[in-house]
Amino acid sequence: MRTLLLTRSDVSRNLQAPLLLEDMREAFRTDALARTVAPQRARAPLHAEGTALVLFPGSLPSIPAYSVKVHAKFPGQSPAIRGVLHLHDVATGEMMAVMDAGHLTAVRTGVVGALSADVLARPDAGRVALIGAGRQAVLQLKSLRLVRSLTHVRVFDTAPERSLAFATRMYQELNLPVRMAESMEEAVSDADIIVTATWSRHPFLHPGMVRPGTHIIALGADEPGKAELSAELLRQSRFVVDHRGRRCPPAPRARWGWVRSPSTRSWARCWPD
Repeated sequence: MRTLLLTRSDVSRNLQAPLLLEDMREAFRTDALARTVAPQRARAPLHAEGTALVLFPGSLPSIPAYSVKVHAKFPGQSPAIRGVLHLHDVATGEMMAVMDAGHLTAVRTGVVGALSADVLARPDAGRVALIGAGRQAVLQLKSLRLVRSLTHVRVFDTAPERSLAFATRMYQELNLPVRMAESMEEAVSDADIIVTATWSRHPFLHPGMVRPGTHIIALGADEPGKAELSAELLRQSRFVVDHRGRRCPPAPRARWGWVRSPSTRSWARCWPD
């Protein structure tokens, strides 16, 4: 069997968010119905500070193949996530394809954020605040346009030059009124949807900053030690996870409720729906 090799540019050219939205919606349905093979992630720190190596296996009974994705995180680099995905024939184990996984992962995350807004945000949600002006903020904004009619966007980054460059680029590419906020408080003050896409290890979003009914897409708490939302904000919110098995500890699942993160020692509520 000939192995297909797909570079980053190949993946970028053929992987478009609008085409993925319904596929991701169906993937979540399938997973919720326990029709997927539950992946067991493996994570290991690397010798460089702030980086981690993560391995993700995946399989669907309806697809005659399985995949293994390996990527590492490099906060000081752009793009920050780099890796590769291997696709194998499930009957023989032969390698069918090898592809760059950096763009694949980034677009997937952008689409999942938009899907969460489509399901959970108010139908009239049009004001967006972006905290963090990196690559993921670009993909989140582009994906959100697929599910909501956006009226205006504010962006805040700890590096003002990144905020300005982001606002300029998005206005030119999307013809959206994107404005650089002078502070985080200004960015989120009247937002219907807040996207946090940072490397923060200290919570920065607190209850008094967020209006009731706001939908928050929190992307930067994806590994132990990282935190964007305060424990008090989580306590006052309906906390919905993308995968219950990975976000909620096994022990409390029989009674569903408040669970404590062993890494941040903060509390959150896990819901069965």
